[in-house]
Amino acid sequence: MKILIVEDSRANLLVLTRYVEQYGATVLPAENGLSAVEAFERERPDMVLLDVILPDIDGFEVAKRIRGAEGPGDWTPIIFLSALGKDEDIEKGIAAGGDDYLQKPVSEIVLSAKIRAMQRIIQMRTSLVVLARKLDTANQELKRLSASDGLTGIANRRFFDEHISREWRRARRSANCISLMMCDVDHFKLFNDTYGHQAGDDCLRRVAGAIASSLERAADIAARYGGEEFVVVLPETSLSGALIVAEKVRHAVHGLNIMHSASSFGRVTLSIGLAAAIPEVDNSYEALILAADRALYHAKHEGRDRVCRSDKMPEA
Repeated sequence: MKILIVEDSRANLLVLTRYVEQYGATVLPAENGLSAVEAFERERPDMVLLDVILPDIDGFEVAKRIRGAEGPGDWTPIIFLSALGKDEDIEKGIAAGGDDYLQKPVSEIVLSAKIRAMQRIIQMRTSLVVLARKLDTANQELKRLSASDGLTGIANRRFFDEHISREWRRARRSANCISLMMCDVDHFKLFNDTYGHQAGDDCLRRVAGAIASSLERAADIAARYGGEEFVVVLPETSLSGALIVAEKVRHAVHGLNIMHSASSFGRVTLSIGLAAAIPEVDNSYEALILAADRALYHAKHEGRDRVCRSDKMPEA
């Protein structure tokens, strides 16, 4: 434990140093206010014993500067030592950032008791900080899990519903185009019937990974929409730009080379429907979803393993 002792009287400094060293702490001595602030910033002591009357700046100003030098969440106990014992002096010391106030001459027994009390507070505070960090980490993990699909690891339907609503409002404010991809694994029921549900789950995981890895921008979000359906939100992307991304996704799934003997393609493929819109007062993201879903229907109706786009937004 390091204790900064700020005392301009060398005799008092020696006495205080002896008291503190008997307690087992390391002493950092300072004989004026400015050197005390420098020592604090350099050494970051665990506690400060601070005289009020100093030759340059007074102890109240030193306390204020120490508090100003502390980082967010930091706290260093400051105990004022002074011959001034009026109520207003004590109040001024606490207002300046002090935590306790001892009147000179300081009793070794009282000082030792105050140091032990402050040390207990430090330990309790440290434990609370550690606990708070653990809770924050746990909350972040819970938040991540609540937004993730348990099977594929990408975003889930709940996250998508919240995300598309936010992105739609953002696009409306900036008058930017937003595109949506609806993706469906072709003949997935036949895949499950042929290879079993465990293979089906592995297929969905790999397809989800291929979709997600095809997105280059952090703003582009892939989510599992339900069953074998996936959705991709592409903010600030036109229909022509979304078409490029969709073809990249489709080829990425091709590249997985997942055998599908019950499909005419001989491998797992993806059908994709595209829609895009510039949000306005009289349209909604529900209409965008419906347009992408209808485009997906056309992709499947026209033979699957293809991308179809919607050129018109339907009524929501």
